[in-house]
Amino acid sequence: MKKINYILVSLLLLMSFSCKKFLEEKPTGFISPDAQLTSKKVAQAYATGCYKYLQGFLQGQPSSYGGNVYNLMEFVTGKANSDLGQTGFATFSSMSYISSSFYFDTWWQQMYLGIGTCNLAIEKIPGFVVLTDAEKTNMLAEAHALRALYYFYLVRMFGAVPKVTEVAKDLNVLLPRTPAKQIYDEVIIPDLETAAKSTLPWRSTTVSLGFIHSLLADVYLTYAGAAINGGATYYAKSAEHSKMVIQNSGNYLFPEYTDMIKPANKGIGEFIFQVQYAAAVPSNNPLTALTIPNYSGISKYADEYGSVYPTTQFLASFPAGDKRVQEKQFFYSSYKSIKDGSTVTFRSPYIYKYFDSLAVVSTAKSDLNYTLYRYADVLLMYAEASNRATGTQDDIATKAVNDIRARAKLAPIGKMSMADFEHEVWLQRYFELCYENKMWFDMIRTRKVHNDVTGNWDDFVGHKTVLGATFQEKHLLFPVPKQEIDANPNLLPNNTGY
Repeated sequence: MKKINYILVSLLLLMSFSCKKFLEEKPTGFISPDAQLTSKKVAQAYATGCYKYLQGFLQGQPSSYGGNVYNLMEFVTGKANSDLGQTGFATFSSMSYISSSFYFDTWWQQMYLGIGTCNLAIEKIPGFVVLTDAEKTNMLAEAHALRALYYFYLVRMFGAVPKVTEVAKDLNVLLPRTPAKQIYDEVIIPDLETAAKSTLPWRSTTVSLGFIHSLLADVYLTYAGAAINGGATYYAKSAEHSKMVIQNSGNYLFPEYTDMIKPANKGIGEFIFQVQYAAAVPSNNPLTALTIPNYSGISKYADEYGSVYPTTQFLASFPAGDKRVQEKQFFYSSYKSIKDGSTVTFRSPYIYKYFDSLAVVSTAKSDLNYTLYRYADVLLMYAEASNRATGTQDDIATKAVNDIRARAKLAPIGKMSMADFEHEVWLQRYFELCYENKMWFDMIRTRKVHNDVTGNWDDFVGHKTVLGATFQEKHLLFPVPKQEIDANPNLLPNNTGY
């Protein structure tokens, strides 16, 4: 917990006016919490600082070879394998983790680091007399939206967490946990509703109205389901915000799945909000190397990790003819050797979603961004939420699902029962958004898991994965990290079962 307090008075890097430049330029100075509030550049740096810890969504795990916080959210689904024992795969796929298991502490730290930068921006930006009211509103919208994003991950992972919304004045303050519903009601939802009143553009490589409303749609969809169980009112709110994105953002589905792994397409088309990376700086995207088959010899990377790849049962669960499981769409089963050009055939398909061809064959530094929200996700959120809110699928929901299916070369659906349509939407979320750190959150908010062997929708509690683990009630939340509890006993009691 002391780490939370430390970051609330941490220094923000003085960079430039965009998140991209923030990642590409070297620091030119530092901003302290008592910096002079007389420069627009300083004001923008406060807002830009809120983006820095977005790279925490792909934070490496120092205590493991090939370990990355991304792995956690895939290992626990029971639909991912790993070539590496050092990633903690056995611990997490067997659901035998404890509060001292790694990944939990790194997720906790990175999200609170992000919250700290947002709190500092929210406190300081109103004091800049050089800014117009509109400029202040839009900068604050960025900070509020990103604080909501960081908290949204925390409450879904850990449930009750400390509510930190101000820059700490006393480094010895040890806060207790605040119930998740209260975090939603007092921080996440108000932050996003505030941000939605800005005049930010609908599309941007940084925080935009498209992102804000996409996040609101996701927040309300989650709030409507377990564990908050907000019900129909919040399904309707979710549908309202996703519909706004559909009608106003100008985003669209890429014609080809491989359009998503072209660096030239970063921030356009299907992409609503991405964590930005650049091959030209040390912080290049780690997922390309992470998902290359272990020691396959197909790339310029010194380490080919094979850290995460799909189970055979998950791949077999896709419907016949689905383009997404065809070679070099979402997955691939062979590639050319970097040494002699011969074809290397893998023992099973690996993830192709993060395959940066230039990095693989030449630079060993991926220029791809990491996507947090894309248009396909929003289409499926609308379909699910509107169906739940009204008890029937409307024309927009039907079209949303059929657009997803059409790109996958699947036949269109017609009118279905409420339950059958919901299951269809859930399936499309599994297939379309697989290995994008979405599936686990879908499992815990719906309390259902698709059984890849039987084709049934199992209750979460009692579902047995193909890797032999059985989901229990305690698995609906992760444990609060032991090292945080050691520093702050006020975080006790831990979540049930830990």
